[in-house]
Amino acid sequence: MGYRRAEEILPVELIELIQQYVDGTNLYIPRKQGNRQEWGAKTSARFELQHRNDSIYKDYQSGMAVYELAERYYLSEKSIQRIIRQKKTMECGLA
Repeated sequence: MGYRRAEEILPVELIELIQQYVDGTNLYIPRKQGNRQEWGAKTSARFELQHRNDSIYKDYQSGMAVYELAERYYLSEKSIQRIIRQKKTMECGLA
């Protein structure tokens, strides 16, 4: 998230009004409800994690142990177990 200077965007009257509440403080203004985007919508992170998790599950099904998967994918064993559990749930149609 980049910062923009209020003087470049807002009218002076509005800046003065805001300064009555927060003077010289960084302020986060959330998006309108209808303009919100899901996590990973601007990047390929969501797709990359899904692909990684699919690979983990495939390796698990081919016989790799949880500790081996943790070492291979640089994750904790708990994270590997969670991914496997999620994939099994989805496979069974329970998700």
